[in-house]
Amino acid sequence: MAKLMALREIEEFFARLARAMLHPKTELAYSNAFTLLVAVVLSAQATDKGVNKATARLFEVADTPAKMAALGEKILSDYIKTIGLYRGKAKNVIALSKLLLARHGGEVPREREALEALPGVGRKTANVVLNIAFGEKTIAVDTHIFRVANRTGLASGKTPREIEDALVKRVPDKYLLHAHHWLILHGRYTCVARKPLCPRCVVRDLCKFKSKTTADEIAPAK
Repeated sequence: MAKLMALREIEEFFARLARAMLHPKTELAYSNAFTLLVAVVLSAQATDKGVNKATARLFEVADTPAKMAALGEKILSDYIKTIGLYRGKAKNVIALSKLLLARHGGEVPREREALEALPGVGRKTANVVLNIAFGEKTIAVDTHIFRVANRTGLASGKTPREIEDALVKRVPDKYLLHAHHWLILHGRYTCVARKPLCPRCVVRDLCKFKSKTTADEIAPAK
């Protein structure tokens, strides 16, 4: 486990990511809070690209809880069958759509407890919705953020919740709103799992990871 960064280093870490990614945002396609919620539920153990491919057609016909509930599980399954675990996800999406109609007037609630009470919605999904749809300063810890935080020394933890709590405390408030996306994108395209692209990393000198890769190690084979 990497040595923890000092708070002044964390400040510089996010200042650099902010300059490199001026307008970070989710790569999931959505048009409103409901389609965002559905997309995030579908993205569990799936890629954003794969989810977007499936929802491009789905959201044309069902972009509200009422329309989604009217589809039913079987028809919804046909739309999302290219996504992993699609049957269980279809069941959850139909169920959460019905609950939104029954309990929330067809609107996506902005309270964590209400979101987590919906089928298929856990803390990470709730954090994404609260952050993107409602502008809350939450950090949804996925595999990318968990890896980046532990590897760089931003935070230390053995569980996603430990990392989330540590990041919320250690990330400067002015960066908290977008920290979630900066870290995901950094982990997705630079600080990747097997061979992080350290030579091109804008925060390499701040990172506490000891086994940094060299240009030769990441160069494509000839």
